[in-house]
Amino acid sequence: MMKKKKIVLIQDNEDILNIMDEVLEEEGFDVTSSLTTEPIEKIDEIDPNLVIVDEHIKGTKKGAKVIEELKSDPDTEDISAVLTSTSFDLPAKANACKADDFIEKPFDLDHMIDVVKKNS
Repeated sequence: MMKKKKIVLIQDNEDILNIMDEVLEEEGFDVTSSLTTEPIEKIDEIDPNLVIVDEHIKGTKKGAKVIEELKSDPDTEDISAVLTSTSFDLPAKANACKADDFIEKPFDLDHMIDVVKKNS
């Protein structure tokens, strides 16, 4: 059996977090979901294929900063990263932090699944 691809999912809104988690689990992913950046601290243990981070997460760091740090560390630079946000300049933000892709909110679930599959 193929090993499930792992996703770390960090969102600012619990309802959206739960919906995304449920949909991705149904699609066959192993999802570690959180409202905080805690999973990022355990990224070595989790060893995800993909990290999805919202720009407006709780805490002192914006999502783009989290992704920028992952991408500037040789140990984690190969992990795919997707930035999510309602912000109008999301494409530019995603580009600036070296995210592999972005998902604009509110999103269409099919589109979200496509982006995740393409990047994981």
